[in-house]
Amino acid sequence: MIGIVDFSAPSRVPRFQLVDVGNGRVVANLLVAHGSGSDPGNSGWVERLSNRPGSNASCQGSFLTGETYVGKHGHSRRLHGLDPDNSQAESRAIVVHAANYVDRHMAAAHGRIGRSQGCFAVSPDDISEVLARLEAGRLLYASK
Repeated sequence: MIGIVDFSAPSRVPRFQLVDVGNGRVVANLLVAHGSGSDPGNSGWVERLSNRPGSNASCQGSFLTGETYVGKHGHSRRLHGLDPDNSQAESRAIVVHAANYVDRHMAAAHGRIGRSQGCFAVSPDDISEVLARLEAGRLLYASK
């Protein structure tokens, strides 16, 4: 199982795929937020990606999923950046977590969902499936 995030798509559409590579099928297609620093005009489209601390932007590349923990957003999963474009992911606390601003009704009403501070935020309804399917040691790949 791997996760793929397509930041070339707008935030109003499901752009986070959970893929069962062994069976060659997408098992889930989910909404996912991008960082406010990636979309300063709050248009719902990623304009830029950054690995810089304090940028509040999403970063791209390959991530190794780490352990789960309970933080201010509930159950979450740490990510370890594997590429130069995401080498600061751990120090920036870029993780997978749930957020109420990732909501299909918001996407339909406003043409976009809310933004994170660079984390891969998913709907509270989806977080259990994401954490279970992308257990520690799995690949998450994000690109624009």
